[in-house]
Amino acid sequence: MARSSEHLQPEAPAAFVRAVETLRAAQYRSEVQLDEPSPPKRLATYTFALSAEVMVDADEPDPDPIATGRLVLLHEPGGHEAWHGDFRLVTYIRASLEPDIGSDPLLLAVAWTWLTDALAARSAPYTAASGTVTRVTSEGFGGMAGQPATADVEIRASWTPLEPDLQPHALAWGDGLTSAAGLLPLPAGVVAMPSLRPRQQRR
Repeated sequence: MARSSEHLQPEAPAAFVRAVETLRAAQYRSEVQLDEPSPPKRLATYTFALSAEVMVDADEPDPDPIATGRLVLLHEPGGHEAWHGDFRLVTYIRASLEPDIGSDPLLLAVAWTWLTDALAARSAPYTAASGTVTRVTSEGFGGMAGQPATADVEIRASWTPLEPDLQPHALAWGDGLTSAAGLLPLPAGVVAMPSLRPRQQRR
């Protein structure tokens, strides 16, 4: 994972720098491949971002991720009224699903719990959570009638952490991402076996 200091503003306050360090300290399971993209500049005075792809066919020549995500840290010294705090975490997760799972009427509510349950399991205290869950389905017609149907789920969420150590929040984000990807949770110290889930055809 790239860890370029250029992604932090030179005048960033110590509290923000420490928060970023705790995010970077999180260790994820082997299927999660991380990067540090340039963060959005207009959302807050100080920002930092992580992006991830969940790969289960990494040995293939051109593997497709089964889930992707981004976690953005926002900081406003002195606090932000809408956040109820100085920091805000914002995430976007998208994952491919089997069509029958994508059509499940309970999918949206269950997908939201992938993140909230992960935060609870990691003992990551937070407040003022909000977000949306969207299902995206497609089916071919006419000349594309032979294409398999596809289904994706998109989770957009934000919350305010209540402690300066953000490592549990980063780990919970990783857990939510792998849950969306359909990977079973692993006990501590257990190495994941290669997934046998078939890759979906891309259009």
